[in-house]
Amino acid sequence: MDADDPALGRLINQVAGARAARAPLEICGGGTKRFYGEAPAGAPLDVRPLSGISSYEPTELVVTARAGTALRDLEAALAEEGQCLPFEPPRFAPGGTVGGMVAAGLSGPARASVGSVRDHVLGVTLLNGRGEILTFGGQVTKNVAGYDVSRLIVGSLGILGVICEVSLKVLPASVATETLSFDWDEARSLDTLSRWAAQPLPISATAWHAGRLNVRLAGARAAVAAACERLGGERLESGAAKAWWLSVRDQSAGFFSLGEESLARGEALWRLSVPSVTAALALPGEQFIEWGGAQRWWRTTATPDVVREAAARAGGHATLIRGQDRVEVFAPLSAVLLRVHQGLKQAFDPARIFNPGRLYAGL
Repeated sequence: MDADDPALGRLINQVAGARAARAPLEICGGGTKRFYGEAPAGAPLDVRPLSGISSYEPTELVVTARAGTALRDLEAALAEEGQCLPFEPPRFAPGGTVGGMVAAGLSGPARASVGSVRDHVLGVTLLNGRGEILTFGGQVTKNVAGYDVSRLIVGSLGILGVICEVSLKVLPASVATETLSFDWDEARSLDTLSRWAAQPLPISATAWHAGRLNVRLAGARAAVAAACERLGGERLESGAAKAWWLSVRDQSAGFFSLGEESLARGEALWRLSVPSVTAALALPGEQFIEWGGAQRWWRTTATPDVVREAAARAGGHATLIRGQDRVEVFAPLSAVLLRVHQGLKQAFDPARIFNPGRLYAGL
């Protein structure tokens, strides 16, 4: 990136002032994921002026965009070439940015079949706490070698620095898609999904809720048609299916919304990451299962200790998404991992001005 760029220069100057004053900064984009993680703190550092697609090579399946680029603009540019961000980043609301997508590290319904945000990041340009512009990775996969700092940035919630530019792998959009629906209970759905995972089926996403399993098939027309005949179930109309998967991706479906009455009852929304073969979890409340069984959302009044213990027994962990204030959002770190995080924070942001406490207290 050009250090003489006015938008970048403004960010550098604001970081220099904050470092001199030891004043914290909240890195801001569209604010669509501000609810995620611990409470934000500090003066706003707006990255939205740092926008635009820097380069796009459709034949190479690589795009480079500046952090303030609106996610909808990037996806529209890819769609014109018949391509997409295959990991389906949740948008939650209009206004999300590329930098926020990478900083949050969240993936949508297709995560289990195509990989995560981290798997598609090739390179990152970062403004660190010393006011230096650092570039990691590149624009081709073979450039990724050694300690892959660019992927370390994914999901760090801005505590290491300001994401300025990102290079991403993209993929062609699927030629054909179909959604099959089955009226099955949780146990049958999990067992069947486990068996299907070992078979050459073009399954791109799965979701179970309230006794109904939806399975999305995507790929070549012949492969999708053959899978539909083999698996059976009820085919959903394409428009309705697309709208439903979008509601899951962006968490606009009713399950993910906690109103005042729910919060007053002490209900919270948790995301449990567990092995896909994990049996049904014994928690009170309502459940929504994605990723072939590997991601289990719970609306529950269970205490954080109970939820985290259930996830730990299954070999996973739990993250608080909404509700239950004054509870740690992310699973507590071991002493060893905490020292690693502290060392990284010290290396990238020694004055501790970027998004303090957003990921863990003291970082």
